[in-house]
Amino acid sequence: MWFRNDLRLADNPALHAAAQAGPVICVYVFEEDPAAARPLGGAAKWWLDKSLARLSEQIASKGGGLIIRRGAARAIVPDLAAECGASGVYWNRRYEARERDTDAHVKSALKAQDRTAESFNGSLLTEPWTVKTKSGGHYRVFTPYWKALLSDYVAPPPLGAPEKLSASDLSSLSIDDLSLHPTSPDWSVEFSDAWTPGEAAALDRLEAFLDGPVSNYGTDRNRPDLDQSSSGLSPHLRFGEVSPVTIWRAVRSRIDTGEIGAKDAMKFLSEVAWREFSYVLLFNEEDLEKVNYNRTFDEMAWRRGDDEFRAWSTGMTGYPMVDAGMRQLWRTGWMHNRVRMITASFLTKHLLIDWRRGEKWFWDTLVDADPASNPASWQWTAGSGADAAPYFRVFNPITQGQKFDETGAYVRHWCPELAKLPLEYLHAPWEAPEDVLDAAGVRLGETYPRPVIDHADGRARALAAYEALKTKQDAA
Repeated sequence: MWFRNDLRLADNPALHAAAQAGPVICVYVFEEDPAAARPLGGAAKWWLDKSLARLSEQIASKGGGLIIRRGAARAIVPDLAAECGASGVYWNRRYEARERDTDAHVKSALKAQDRTAESFNGSLLTEPWTVKTKSGGHYRVFTPYWKALLSDYVAPPPLGAPEKLSASDLSSLSIDDLSLHPTSPDWSVEFSDAWTPGEAAALDRLEAFLDGPVSNYGTDRNRPDLDQSSSGLSPHLRFGEVSPVTIWRAVRSRIDTGEIGAKDAMKFLSEVAWREFSYVLLFNEEDLEKVNYNRTFDEMAWRRGDDEFRAWSTGMTGYPMVDAGMRQLWRTGWMHNRVRMITASFLTKHLLIDWRRGEKWFWDTLVDADPASNPASWQWTAGSGADAAPYFRVFNPITQGQKFDETGAYVRHWCPELAKLPLEYLHAPWEAPEDVLDAAGVRLGETYPRPVIDHADGRARALAAYEALKTKQDAA
């Protein structure tokens, strides 16, 4: 069994099939070659380090061991199969072009050795080529995709974990040999306060979410100031510690028994489906993290803005809702989805900085940095993506904060230098009278930055850039 982004034993189609075929040796190959797959960012490596440890413990409890190698999978996997005399190799499919090419090469090499090579869907509800438009193409707009998926999808029966796995005398690296945990400095010190990687923790988190928070998901999902307003399952999904099929089955079961209301629960499942839609785009559009889905945006007049990018990435823009999100990201490896949209809009529109720079920053700092969802969501916000937000939709970070952080708890937590400001001025501290700032201990430009750009000016500049882009397009 060749593990990749499916670090679980239950509901794992490839592992189940391998166990049906005979004794199973478990393998993980850490690959860093950009030509074979997009290298993981730092926060994702932190998660992988802990997730592999939990998987190794699970495999050991079944009598087996996890063989770890590092290097080019296209060479390592066939060589390992030959070394141990495996009758076949089983894995769950990946969908980015480089990954597909690697997998095809491995499959060809194994078949040349006269070994079985079988791959499965272990990461998605439906594979990217399954849900088609009436004309036979792939969907480019989410809502009709979601309706089509909803009308046809039936979750398969659950697959149990194998009762026994096999030990091996194959040589193996240790997890520590992969050097996944950040050092010099260890900027992940608070991650473990927020996260527990692994299959058991993923299932516990799913159950806890369905036991209560999902019932208010429709209204609370946009509220970063509320505890448990989101499921927190995204990093577990990203590394396959829980399957979307498992999530779908659990939600639908509780709807059917009347334990949870259908409206909120289905809104949650539609967010799972957004991830599916992102994989449709990843499969059909090569280099989604580099190339504008809407090629018109190739002519966009992005600014370099290094000082502004630094202010954005460090949470020092002078806009509390933006800064709170960027600080949450740095300290926990995660950011609430509503705030992801606010921060991404601020970078691409207020600051007019290329979405690719923001996507790359998120890729390195998110524990749930997903090869499909991350670039698809950035392109959606920037206006260059499929079913994108209109470019003229410029999130107002002040009113967004007032609406979705209505208690002020989110900004007060992540921007403690503003904690004593009255709620009236919390999301626009520059509007507060001097005596109010003094009473709160806030000195603009010293204890907290002044805005890097005026909201109205940033919005006007963004709209002007878009109009210039449309003019170029019309002239062409």
